[in-house]
Amino acid sequence: AKKTAGKSETGFTAAEKAAMKERARELKAEKGRADGEADLLAKVADMHDTDRAMATRLHAIVKAAAPALLPKTWYGMPAYANAEGKVVCFFRDAGKFGDRYATFGFNDAAKLDEGAMWPTAFALAKLTSADEKKIAALVKRAAG
Repeated sequence: AKKTAGKSETGFTAAEKAAMKERARELKAEKGRADGEADLLAKVADMHDTDRAMATRLHAIVKAAAPALLPKTWYGMPAYANAEGKVVCFFRDAGKFGDRYATFGFNDAAKLDEGAMWPTAFALAKLTSADEKKIAALVKRAAG
């Protein structure tokens, strides 16, 4: 059997395994905790310059567009959850898995359904003011 570069025998890369371990830690830490913003900001502070700048700006956009969403971390990524604790949107920095671009995405809890097909994630090489307006509108709609 041929092995994919970077993959272990279980099929997960070291970065993927680390993300799963982070998620387990997050679940343990969430018990009894009402505010995950400090954890989110700590993850943002650890990012490379370009990713950190985007994550910081996205944090401000999400807070302004959907103040009811709760900041938290999710698999070690900045994320925003609804009142039920379900992640609505998230930011995955390019450095997380060695990607060439960052990703801003939406989960099932996002209210973005439009017909039979709609986008759930966007590649971000940088943020323009036009992009910021689009993201703000999507976040507001996703939050309901």
